[in-house]
Amino acid sequence: MKFKAVLVGTIAILTLSILLVSCNGNNSNNGEEGNVEALAKCLTDSGAEFYGAYWCPHCQDQKDMFGDAIEFVPYVECTVEQQACVDAGVEAFPTWKFSDGTVAMGAQSLEKLAEMSGCEY
Repeated sequence: MKFKAVLVGTIAILTLSILLVSCNGNNSNNGEEGNVEALAKCLTDSGAEFYGAYWCPHCQDQKDMFGDAIEFVPYVECTVEQQACVDAGVEAFPTWKFSDGTVAMGAQSLEKLAEMSGCEY
């Protein structure tokens, strides 16, 4: 009888584990991640630029908001491309410049970046 209880308990635990793994594999945030990627690509298409430095914690926070989609964001590393940052008039990190000449300093919410660039989010 004890063996049967252990077997039933083990099967229940395995079933729950499989369900949890399946749910994580089909993350409900996939739609949101798609929106973030679309926003990142739209920012590039709109002419927006993100200026920052690797050592800047606020720049890292901004990058983290994009997750894996950061690869699609038009990022300029000012420790490497110093002249581009000087030419752009960057005075603080992070700085966002938009095609209409608007400048935003500091980490911006994804919603705010969408609003400032005319992109959807």
